[in-house]
Amino acid sequence: MKTLITIVRYLVGGLFIFSGIIKVNDPIGTAIKMEEYFAVFAGDIASFFSVFEPYALIIAVIMNVLEVVLGLALIMRWRVKLTMNLLSLMILFFTFLTFYTAYFNKVTDCGCFGDAIKLTPWESFTKDVILVVLIGFLYANINKIKESTFATKNIVIGSTTVLTTLLCIYAIKHLPFIDFRAYKIGTTIQEAMKPAESPNFEYTFKKDGKETKSTQYLSKDDGYELVGYEITNEEASTPKITDFALWNESGDKTQEVLTGTKLLMISYYIEEADEEGLIDIKNLNAALPNDIQAVILTSSSAEDVLKVKARRGLKADFYYGDATVLKTIIRSNPGLVLLKDGKVLGKWHHNDVPEVEDIIALL
Repeated sequence: MKTLITIVRYLVGGLFIFSGIIKVNDPIGTAIKMEEYFAVFAGDIASFFSVFEPYALIIAVIMNVLEVVLGLALIMRWRVKLTMNLLSLMILFFTFLTFYTAYFNKVTDCGCFGDAIKLTPWESFTKDVILVVLIGFLYANINKIKESTFATKNIVIGSTTVLTTLLCIYAIKHLPFIDFRAYKIGTTIQEAMKPAESPNFEYTFKKDGKETKSTQYLSKDDGYELVGYEITNEEASTPKITDFALWNESGDKTQEVLTGTKLLMISYYIEEADEEGLIDIKNLNAALPNDIQAVILTSSSAEDVLKVKARRGLKADFYYGDATVLKTIIRSNPGLVLLKDGKVLGKWHHNDVPEVEDIIALL
């Protein structure tokens, strides 16, 4: 039994550390997901959930840090009862979120492992149910888990808390250390909008009361009745990018942006954009050579864009895009993305606006 408890303890702790580290890499991504949940809960359960939306980023940082610290604490056997209590509360909260995601299909991705590992809603819920069982097993045997006698355990836990918090802050003030999203540097957007494979179908037919599965469409004349079908290579047959679209009052501008050399200033909500970042970007755009076109992408209204352009002296044309897509492209408001014929060559947070020479060197 002691060996089994140790194995489960390391398994649960390791999963929490792994999940937490992935999300420490991108706390803004976690915050975006929490905002989605709060908005859905405000509409479906109680309006007071909307109160939490402005604090989504703070909540995300706390959650991400706790995942890492509690996972490590469980492995180290640090304050076992406190650690188990907090882990239990956290996994019950996560299980509720993933169940809500799966059953009601309101938030289609829980973000359990950030953008690094995509799970379907039911896969996420199943994973959490397994963790509930494992943590329940540890709770049932909590008296058999002895407190660690490691002399510097408090220093290790404290240092981990400080380090993961600082990593979160750095990722917020710059960009994620590793970009797991579909628009990472090196991606050609047009290619990512095409599936790697054509879909392969597996059909389910009924004949004489018996069900038959086949990759071929069986004839009704032979007595086969179609019951349903599924795509067996759904991941490979689904483009990595499915919703990239840009437009203005004159029509679609997607292909225009994906042609030639473009420096995109992305501000999903331009009225909330960092003012110093806007000034730095304006100065950069003014120094760009003629063969690099600056374009503003936003989901804000034309009225808001024109106000900001007038206030900050921004000269670039602006196009509209979906806020969720723009947030996926870059975790910065505003942020910069360099494209050449649709290929992502560079991405910068508004705290790291490059020099013109840096941009030219990438072309």
